[in-house]
Amino acid sequence: MAAGTVPDERTEHERVLLKLYVAGHTERSRRARRDLEAICRAHDLNFDIEVIDIVEHPELAEHERILATPVVVRELPPPMRRIIGDLTDIERVLVGLELHDGGSGE
Repeated sequence: MAAGTVPDERTEHERVLLKLYVAGHTERSRRARRDLEAICRAHDLNFDIEVIDIVEHPELAEHERILATPVVVRELPPPMRRIIGDLTDIERVLVGLELHDGGSGE
């Protein structure tokens, strides 16, 4: 990092960790990931997305009480939030995960 560089300063405070639970390698699963990534990029979020396939890891689905997919869980910043189902309604996703203002408070 260069001495005068500041871009990573807001990175640590506004990092968004999302877990996307999907069922198998289906078009619906791929679309959910694309939609979620597009929302995060469009709203200038500093994000990490962890994709969890409940077909391959049913114990994780049981532990997190995942009954339907796709499910997005916002792990960071606290408090945890989750949204279930179609991710094409951008406003619904942003409000449901409390990401609508990117943490700016307005």
